Amino acid sequence: MASGKTIVDCGAAAIPARHHHNVLVNAVLLLVLSAGAFPQTHTTVRHYKEAVDEQPPEIAQAEEAIQKNDFAGAETLLKKALEKDPNNYQAWFDLGFALNGLNRADESIAAYRKSVAAKPEVFESNLNLGLMLVRANNPEAEQFLRAATTLKPTAHIEEGQARAWLALAHLLEEKKPEDAFEAYRKASELSPKDLEPHISAGLLHERRKEFSDAEVEYKQALAVDPHSTSPQSTEAAIGLTNIYMKSGRLGDAEPLLRRLAAERPEDAGIHLQLGRVLAAQDKKDDAIAEMQTALKLAPADSDAQHELADLFASAGKNDLAEAAYRPLVAAHPNDAEFHRGLGQALLRQKKFPEAQKELLAAVRLKRDWPEVYVDLAFAASENKNYDLTIRALNGRTLLNAEMPAVCYFLRASAYDHLRDYKQAAVDYHQFLNSDKGKNPDQEWQATHRLIAIEPKKR
Repeated sequence: MASGKTIVDCGAAAIPARHHHNVLVNAVLLLVLSAGAFPQTHTTVRHYKEAVDEQPPEIAQAEEAIQKNDFAGAETLLKKALEKDPNNYQAWFDLGFALNGLNRADESIAAYRKSVAAKPEVFESNLNLGLMLVRANNPEAEQFLRAATTLKPTAHIEEGQARAWLALAHLLEEKKPEDAFEAYRKASELSPKDLEPHISAGLLHERRKEFSDAEVEYKQALAVDPHSTSPQSTEAAIGLTNIYMKSGRLGDAEPLLRRLAAERPEDAGIHLQLGRVLAAQDKKDDAIAEMQTALKLAPADSDAQHELADLFASAGKNDLAEAAYRPLVAAHPNDAEFHRGLGQALLRQKKFPEAQKELLAAVRLKRDWPEVYVDLAFAASENKNYDLTIRALNGRTLLNAEMPAVCYFLRASAYDHLRDYKQAAVDYHQFLNSDKGKNPDQEWQATHRLIAIEPKKR
């Protein structure tokens, strides 16, 4: 089960978590309505142990058909049984199951209602009706799920009751979260080896930004079997990792992610997340290795490709950054960020004409991006395209963005080369007044150019 859930304070996205309310409810419903929920599915729903020969023979035949997934045949037999005994709760229950198997949800709900009306104290009827109503987004679902938590299942009593509390908890998450937490607690008490109540409670705390409470739940899930590599155990570890990342505890997240990567070597998301954590800790070479592994497993992930390209750039591997950005630009020609990333990689390699082309494309695609105008001005200046240098810097000024001191030097130099000495002098002075010793070489040049050009004004 999966949904898109993202974070994070350290600049990375969270590993996707499996939780989605309707998907989980459907999974619980499947368990309740299958042989896995009770030893013999519907035959054991008879709480009062009616002898088989006291039931119409069509019911036994229908249940055999259900076991073979012959839901249409079961429907015919059960309707015959109900013609003889319209209040037979077992027949209505079996019919509800069969109709659900035929994807006739409304009719299935109606049959389950008949079963509950005929014998309200039956756990399975109330639970299945409640779950079907959850699927239908019917507010009556809570009534029947709560009823199920007070009733005794036919078999596997604690397991069945735990399922009822779990289903109720999921239903209550949005509108009654405190009741949901209590329901998760009861489910956990009834089924202490089941990680699901802790994981779901952790996810709910996480969505509510109650990170310390979420951490407790995930740790309790992991404590059930610390050495387990089951999907649920892995999911709890993923949840705990996300909490560590949201809390800026990257040192705690790293060993957990390394464990997950060892347990799930084919999971691209875990390798990517580990790469992000390593990058945030400035372990760039290790981070690059993990991101490359992630992309081998999921080569179409453009976000991961972008992150790897940025990581190459921050590690000073500009040739690799260029190689990583080129396919991104080719695949997404209208993405200004990709053009800028490629332009910066080219700029650092002194490939100025190519850099100017990419940065100009970035500006045209995103004209309200002040930083890219500076990049373009640098590339244009190196290409001796002084008109473009000035236009780029003036474009930044029009956005009311603060001008870095070095930009005044770039513009002064451009005007100087174009022999507009009056404007060059204005910008040289502006540079000297604002640089404050940060660029001593440029300050020396500006001072000496002013000596050379200011007399020309007189």
